Amino acid sequence: MKPQRLTREQSRDQTRERLLNAAHRIFLKKGYVAASVEDIAAAAGYTRGAFYSNFRSKSELLLVLLERDHASVQADFQAIFDEGGSREQMESMTLAHYRTLFRDDEFALLWGEAKLQAARDAKFRVLFNQFLHGKRLQMAEFIQRFAERSGTPLLLPADPQHVPADVAESVLAGFFARVVLGRAPD
Repeated sequence: MKPQRLTREQSRDQTRERLLNAAHRIFLKKGYVAASVEDIAAAAGYTRGAFYSNFRSKSELLLVLLERDHASVQADFQAIFDEGGSREQMESMTLAHYRTLFRDDEFALLWGEAKLQAARDAKFRVLFNQFLHGKRLQMAEFIQRFAERSGTPLLLPADPQHVPADVAESVLAGFFARVVLGRAPD
């Protein structure tokens, strides 16, 4: 029996997914700046034309990778929230997830590449900052829901609009450092 032929949409989705996976591998191996569109297309088994029929630019592809990565993290947090349990159980699951997440070299490298590109490229910086703003809003919503569900009062509002970005980054950096080093927050 012959395999079923892919529809045009299925074929396009498959091409896009292969390009994303190839770009992810190449960005991790060579870095974003050193990776070319041709490298990505060739690693996926396609031409430069296939790349540009799916993405306007390499930076758009990087943002799609970050969005996909963030969607995965959001799904993990939603699963923790849906599983529920006591405040201590939810806190333990959240901390365990962060320990895993921030020990993931691929995660750190990809986000590091994006931050470096944002520092170098003003157009990318605007798009990256918009993406980060949306990400912070989603995380604030999770924090608010977690606090409400567990009966934990928040000392600062969960809304990132009320907390300067540098303060939020410092707090998160301290929190994550403690988590990664294996100490639970006080």
